[in-house]
Amino acid sequence: MFISLVWVSFLTGCWNRKEMNELAIVLAAGIDKVDDRYRFSAQVVDPGQVSSRKGGGGGRAPATLYTEEADTIFEAVRKITRISPRKLYFSHLRIFVIDESLAKEGMAEVLDFLNRDHEIRSDFYIVVSKGVKAEDTLKILTAVETIPANQLFSSLDASERNWSPSMTVTIDSLIDDLISDGKNPVLTGLRVVGELETGKSKRNVENIDPPGRLRYSGLAVFKKDRLIGWLNEDESRGYNFIMDNVKSSVGNVTCPGEGKVIGEVIRANTVVKGMVYRGRPQVNINVRIEGNVGEVECATLDLTKKDTIRELEKKMGKKIGKSMESVIEKAQNSYKSDIFGFGKAIRRSNPKAWKTLKKGWDEEYFTDLRVTINVDYKIRGTGTMGKSFLNEMK
Repeated sequence: MFISLVWVSFLTGCWNRKEMNELAIVLAAGIDKVDDRYRFSAQVVDPGQVSSRKGGGGGRAPATLYTEEADTIFEAVRKITRISPRKLYFSHLRIFVIDESLAKEGMAEVLDFLNRDHEIRSDFYIVVSKGVKAEDTLKILTAVETIPANQLFSSLDASERNWSPSMTVTIDSLIDDLISDGKNPVLTGLRVVGELETGKSKRNVENIDPPGRLRYSGLAVFKKDRLIGWLNEDESRGYNFIMDNVKSSVGNVTCPGEGKVIGEVIRANTVVKGMVYRGRPQVNINVRIEGNVGEVECATLDLTKKDTIRELEKKMGKKIGKSMESVIEKAQNSYKSDIFGFGKAIRRSNPKAWKTLKKGWDEEYFTDLRVTINVDYKIRGTGTMGKSFLNEMK
């Protein structure tokens, strides 16, 4: 009993507890650069508006946006207490938006703040605003998901799983790319489509076709922590095939006559191998893809014939290979940035040679790197019918 009493004396209880009614829960945040100062925006949920009891009524928006400027990010966050009745709480952060102009200057200081704060978990997604301020992206009201932050998070998650040009990036993976030799970061772009001002008002969610929408568009290419350019949709798809990020996707090839055949990727696996041959680095990329035929616009195409299937497999594999080649060419010639991690592949295969190659990797060796691509595309299913009824209609 004496020993137990001694141990009890060291227990402090919930000394740092925080009541929910004292906190402003931040689900989305963004950072802009105004001259030499940081402008921090926090999208805070209004619990009264999203509770099941009230059903989101009352005429108020489901979230509130607080914005402040300061010389440093942390100071801007704390200054928000001047306008917020509660202290900001970041443990439920879902999405963080970095302004395009700030990303071009360098985002290392922003990432240091996000990684250092003990309240911020590492499971949120980071994106770059494209052609619009980060603050403005957090002002757009959404319909399907009442809270805009939840829609941004869920939309990016679903897009990565079903539409390959997008990808999710967490703070841990982003910092890992920044500090690693032979790999530069890539982030998904976010832009506002339609009417920005209307998108900020409640009228935006009162229409079946909202005038202002948030849309993920392209991938942002970085060299260390600085944004240097963008990849278009086809190049972004090629990038994700190289990085083995594709879980499912849809693409098309032309028919022998008129129309197109649309294929659905159901499985994809990419293996990247590096080597050093006669002092020069090389990379081999092998991609195995399984897919289904999802739509046929060709009246004369007979999918019951093996020759037809083989020809479609060649066309689909060739088209994916071209998208991979185009993004590699752009990264080598336009950006001179190894966003694929080819340098890491060389380091794994030949650590001794990498010690020499890494000094001028991006500017010298990566730009002249020989990359061999092999795509093996197999069609596993053609749907519920072979021949299309389009021919019978004609």
